Amino acid sequence: MIICSLKSEVGNHINKDLLLGKTIGLVPTMGSLHNGHLSLIKSAVKMCDKVWVSIFVNPTQFNNKSDLKKYPYDLKKDIELIKNISEKIYVFAPKTKEMYEDEIKHKNYDFQGVDSELEGKYRKNHFNGVGTIVSKLFFLFKPTKAFFGEKDFQQTQVIQKLIEIENHKTQLVICPTVREKNGLAMSSRNSLLSDELKEKASIIYETLLHLKSNFKTQEFNALINECVNKIDSNNCFKTEYFEIVNSISLKKLNSFSEKNSHRAFVSVLVDNVRLIDNILLN
Repeated sequence: MIICSLKSEVGNHINKDLLLGKTIGLVPTMGSLHNGHLSLIKSAVKMCDKVWVSIFVNPTQFNNKSDLKKYPYDLKKDIELIKNISEKIYVFAPKTKEMYEDEIKHKNYDFQGVDSELEGKYRKNHFNGVGTIVSKLFFLFKPTKAFFGEKDFQQTQVIQKLIEIENHKTQLVICPTVREKNGLAMSSRNSLLSDELKEKASIIYETLLHLKSNFKTQEFNALINECVNKIDSNNCFKTEYFEIVNSISLKKLNSFSEKNSHRAFVSVLVDNVRLIDNILLN
């Protein structure tokens, strides 16, 4: 396994592979890897000649500095997990200065509104930060394919806009959400929860399934209020948002229509740990 911390090292490898006509797969992560990340890496190994995993906790996508400070990170453990998949995977684990040099600052993008809904309402400039780091990675790696999880569906739509804005020749591959046995979407933040709270957090996915079964026949606001009340009835749980939106524009919908593709999104604070999830409804 080759582990790089400098962009110049990565560039040397990438240039050689591009000259040889190799396809390059990129799996951008912030570390603290779990089975969801590993499924992305396995997909990349199947689909690409060379696979790179970037591990970098990006400061510009955190609007809450305390959230950044407590974000889990264990590079040694992550590398061992990657090795178990393949010794041929390359890892890029830079320091903040390597990615941002002397100014830790995000760019400002026009993502045509997909960044201003849902997460964008609660995390100011989050997607500008995401766009900034993904742009840096795309220009560095020139990936044939980039792999992201459906759990962060809004993020995938922002990245698709980024690809169009900057004319990257990269195909975005969205892989299904991987879940715990109780249905909780796998997330690095889950490690911050007690076992008891992780078990109780199954209610998040349960309410999404309940909504999927009933959204065509029940009034949206009443159904969402029912779901929110179920979640918030648990001690230490507080729903931040729960919305049904158009799957393409991510604009909020108030009633069912056969002409729309509907997707439900939820964000819940569980003992101040932020968990998100979503589900395609039709």
